[in-house]
Amino acid sequence: MTRPLRIAQVAPPFERVPPRAYGGTERIVHALVTELDRRGSEVTTFASGDSVVPGRHVKTVPEALRPSGYTGESLPYMQSTLHDVLSRADEFDLIHSHLEWMSLLLSRVTSVPVVATFHGRLDLPWAEALLRDPPRGLVAISQNQADTHPDVPWAAVVHNGLRLDGAPFGKRRGEGLCFVGRVAPEKGIVEAIEIAQLAGRPLRIAAKVAPGGTERAYYDAVFAPALKTAGSAVEFLGELDQADRDQLFAESYASLMPGGWPEPFGLVAIEAMACGTPVVARRIGALPEIIRDGVDGFFGDDVTAMAFKVDRVADLDRAEIRASVLERFSAVRMTDGYEAVYRGMLESSAERSAGATVSGEPGGPQDPGGSGDASADVISAERLSSRRADRMGTLATGGR
Repeated sequence: MTRPLRIAQVAPPFERVPPRAYGGTERIVHALVTELDRRGSEVTTFASGDSVVPGRHVKTVPEALRPSGYTGESLPYMQSTLHDVLSRADEFDLIHSHLEWMSLLLSRVTSVPVVATFHGRLDLPWAEALLRDPPRGLVAISQNQADTHPDVPWAAVVHNGLRLDGAPFGKRRGEGLCFVGRVAPEKGIVEAIEIAQLAGRPLRIAAKVAPGGTERAYYDAVFAPALKTAGSAVEFLGELDQADRDQLFAESYASLMPGGWPEPFGLVAIEAMACGTPVVARRIGALPEIIRDGVDGFFGDDVTAMAFKVDRVADLDRAEIRASVLERFSAVRMTDGYEAVYRGMLESSAERSAGATVSGEPGGPQDPGGSGDASADVISAERLSSRRADRMGTLATGGR
């Protein structure tokens, strides 16, 4: 009988898993951990001490750094998390890292198979050098993200997924628009105000404000004055938890995503659509992989075009929007994708181990002191089969 697969899921220490309010990577980690645990895998989650996850939890910091007000260097804490994982690496059949660029180092310093998901931008100055000789097991969260480095042998493109079936639907909707995200220039938060004004509709904004740095400077110098000028037509709600955020989506006529940066995925889009709320967005990054133009919402190239598209939202089928996103971006479908990647990594690891075992065992073809007995190859293959079945765990038998 095969045992359950032992998987380490490694989250950054900056947000709780799941986050109490804003947070992308950590919500995905929680959805994946929960579904893997439901399917019978033995999951160990490396995350902040205030995280709440099924299975085993290794606390990398006492509490999530960002909500506690930490604004210092991130690298020391990422490196500390890496050390925590390496000190326990032999406890796992496979490690799934969500540490962005630190994942590349982790892949190179442990013999345990590592799957590494990139959740952020890859069109960065140092990316080409770091990905020049990439390790196996790299996963992108959208085709657009993967296409920024087409020469990388991606293990897979696995779209993000969440448990969206509990999102509210059928609530009484107003005529207002909403924006959910961060107070940052690349998110298009000021442009959202302009779109609402051009469309003649009220706007409610739920957004995280950074405690310091360039984003805080943007809040003080640009966003706060724009908010004041807009007056009562725009309401700033601050950072909301998931339930309140879902309620905001469900009550809104449409959700705005006018950001000018290449979204690697765009969780806000699927959250809004799960509530049956269409999205009006800029055609950029991975959003065309998520939003079906004219079905789930509309794309516009600038503020004026997006404002024009707002009134066309009335023609869309909100029930169809919800049904489609629940099927396309579920936690179940995402976990299916990752289990396929895990299976491929473990099979390849077993095959490489087989080659080393066959060539190094007494009687193997590269054993200078061996007898040359051909039966050694058969014995090695039998041992490999047993080892592979044990290591593959529930994935080898298709168990759930």
